[in-house]
Amino acid sequence: MKAGLFGGTFNPLHMAHIRIAEHVQQQLALDTLFFFPSATPPHKPGVDLAPAKDRYDMVVKSLEHKKGLVPSDIELTRKGPSFTIDTVHAFKRQYKESDRFYLLMGSDAFFDTPTWKRKTAIFAAVSIVVMPRQGSTSAPDIRSFLDEHIAKGYTWHQRRQQFVHDRLQPVRICPVPRIDISSTLIRNRVKQHLSIKELVPSPVEKIIRERNLYL
Repeated sequence: MKAGLFGGTFNPLHMAHIRIAEHVQQQLALDTLFFFPSATPPHKPGVDLAPAKDRYDMVVKSLEHKKGLVPSDIELTRKGPSFTIDTVHAFKRQYKESDRFYLLMGSDAFFDTPTWKRKTAIFAAVSIVVMPRQGSTSAPDIRSFLDEHIAKGYTWHQRRQQFVHDRLQPVRICPVPRIDISSTLIRNRVKQHLSIKELVPSPVEKIIRERNLYL
């Protein structure tokens, strides 16, 4: 199995999350792409964060008919902050040793990894897929970052669009479409009692309205 790991607060999940995931799933020929909401994200403490169960329900309901897109509560069932290295190891323990995992992250998250717990261990444990918006972050930017903050010795493979290293897992670049939707935008529109149709899957809108979230 080739599986992508796509984490975030999903506060709330919106259409850009799903379209980008489907794009990466197709580009990398992933059998499965796991969406796992964060319970207690250490880098986003309590910023208008809906309860974990509500955010997980949004993911579950929105992915019901999406082939290969699978919700996971792997971080919600673990106590304490949601550290990425712990989540990666949890997935690897849960599935076969032959399964290959790819950790998806946007450019902002990628360039923030020096602040993460055991950052080098993450790069050693799982292949990283950087998802820059098309026309933004370039391969030279990522090479400079890797060389300065992760490890020296990465080599660029043009055909595979990835950096390889003799001790660490590959770092692949997968540009994604620019979709101007954000969770902040949606939360603000909910507060202002404005429509969020077409910005979120219909189950997400239903859960937000019925449970009075983000007001």
